[in-house]
Amino acid sequence: MNKLRTGAFHTGMILLSLLWLGPVLWVVVMSTRSFDDIAAHGVGSLPRSFTLDTYRQAWTDGGELRALINSMLVAVPSVALSLGLAAMAAFALSRFRIPGRRTILLLMLAGNLLPPQILLIPVAKFSELTGLYDTLWALIAVQVGFGLGFYTFVLHGFMRDLPGEIQEAATIDGAGTAQIFTRVMLPLTRPALAALGALSFTWIFNDLLWAITVLRTDDNMPVTPALLALQGQFVSSWNVIAAGTVIAAVPTVAVFLRFQRHFVSGLALGAVK
Repeated sequence: MNKLRTGAFHTGMILLSLLWLGPVLWVVVMSTRSFDDIAAHGVGSLPRSFTLDTYRQAWTDGGELRALINSMLVAVPSVALSLGLAAMAAFALSRFRIPGRRTILLLMLAGNLLPPQILLIPVAKFSELTGLYDTLWALIAVQVGFGLGFYTFVLHGFMRDLPGEIQEAATIDGAGTAQIFTRVMLPLTRPALAALGALSFTWIFNDLLWAITVLRTDDNMPVTPALLALQGQFVSSWNVIAAGTVIAAVPTVAVFLRFQRHFVSGLALGAVK
């Protein structure tokens, strides 16, 4: 009976994996087909050609290089600022008796409960008033502001459950608040920070809504609006569009593979807690 259940489970997981990998493999294969092949036989047919010139077209003619640089210039500072500020806020709210700390935490989290669509016009107007409109700094500020509450909430749960004796021992040894935070709390919350870092990088890198809200110039657009423009530039060249999609997916896949061990351990620790 147990072998039957195990076999059924493995079969189901294989089918789900194929269901997920199917569209991904289809896009990768289509990105290596020529335009004439797709035009003659359709996008769903078996490939009869192989070319990598589509990646050159997406990389140079489609502006993917510039868009990837812009995405990295937004994602890396946004992740670093968000997690740094969230870690400090979570440390203060979880380890010190601050009046109204639960209310403060709920207010920080409440901003994530608002639909982003109702905030598009206020955010765009505020960025214009501050002179940040159509700059990468505006997009960085938006990503940090809207992610800070959630990251603080998650890190607060991790830090709150750490034994208080660790902090007391560090205090007895003469460590100050800054030393306790940097040398004790941050190393202990590394799995959570790695998991949040991978998730936040993926969210920010793949964001489209806020990018087209606070940015206007093509030279400042990150990769997701660039893919939208690529679809308009190469209307019927589905192979070039597929190549641009593959290029855009490489950084997020690389980040996940790099932090996979920390990501899984962070999720497992969060599930236990």
